[in-house]
Amino acid sequence: MSMRVSRSGLGLMAAVAGLTLAWTAAIGATTYKWTDNQGVVHYGDSIPPQYAEKAHETLNAQGVAVGHADAQKSAEQLAAEARDSEAVLKQRQHDNFLIATYTSVKDIESLRDVRLDQLKGQLTAAEQYVDTLHSRLVTLQGRARNFRPYNSKPNARRMPDDLAEDLVHTLNELRTQRNALTAKNEEVSGIKAEFDSDIQRYRELHEAHSHR
Repeated sequence: MSMRVSRSGLGLMAAVAGLTLAWTAAIGATTYKWTDNQGVVHYGDSIPPQYAEKAHETLNAQGVAVGHADAQKSAEQLAAEARDSEAVLKQRQHDNFLIATYTSVKDIESLRDVRLDQLKGQLTAAEQYVDTLHSRLVTLQGRARNFRPYNSKPNARRMPDDLAEDLVHTLNELRTQRNALTAKNEEVSGIKAEFDSDIQRYRELHEAHSHR
């Protein structure tokens, strides 16, 4: 058994509530209050299955809410909450790491500079290797022009296999090393951003601590 209260009939709420309370007191049953998909409020001794997972209240014989059940969350909502909780936990752990590891901003800057110097050395070596590969490729391409298919002369010979293999290998290696160089530059940018973020957060934590 259930009773409805539409939004347009809010003026009848008092009468409906009174009838509901009288009915509840008479039979001594638990009363539930829920809202359907059209926004209509219902009272009854049981909740229809399609609304059982939605938010609802339990009323006592006097019509006072004595229990409340939130709507059951979707898998997407639960996953989002789990991600948020994980992010909060990681931030708390990182904050503790910053406070326990560094005694000042200069400590963070010093470690940053050491990391960047290491990467700078790696970048220099990578750039030199790329330049060497490029020079080698130019030389090989110059030799390849003496042979077919790069040379259109009728008497041009077919390119020797070792030259073709060397040309392909050098070209692929140059492409690989250029991609690695790009990734290394991105790593430098990432480290700078990471340390800048740590410095900012460290200052915020110390400022918050000083105002306690």
